[in-house]
Amino acid sequence: MQSKATTPEQYLSELPEDRKEAMLKLRNAIKENLPQGFEEVISYGMLGYVVPHSIYPSGYHCNPKLPLPFINLASQKNFIALYHMGIYANKNLESWFVSEYPKHVKTKLDMGKSCIRFKKMDDIPFDFIGELAAKVTVEDWISNYEKAFKK
Repeated sequence: MQSKATTPEQYLSELPEDRKEAMLKLRNAIKENLPQGFEEVISYGMLGYVVPHSIYPSGYHCNPKLPLPFINLASQKNFIALYHMGIYANKNLESWFVSEYPKHVKTKLDMGKSCIRFKKMDDIPFDFIGELAAKVTVEDWISNYEKAFKK
């Protein structure tokens, strides 16, 4: 469900009431822990945390006009989705996340390649997501991105 919002504040204000609190808590967990250099934007119709062109002028290989994406957060029809490209590009980070997740949440991990789905708002491990956000610096992400995606 892509939003037509043009700012993070507008995106959040347009969320359904049953999702607002969880989305705000997730946003805060990410913003409070994300290493310096990432920027919050609207990206692909959702909240995005990107490496701006001022740091990485090449931008995203799929569309160099876009900044390099790292994390996206979206309220989808049946769940909240956290898209974390670092998990997709770094097998060590993915292994850490998958092994640590059960220590923070009683429900089974619902995850795709980079997408973590939260169907129950009460089961979101906000502190753990903050810990995940803190694990990768801008420099680390650019290095992993270039190894994994740039040919």
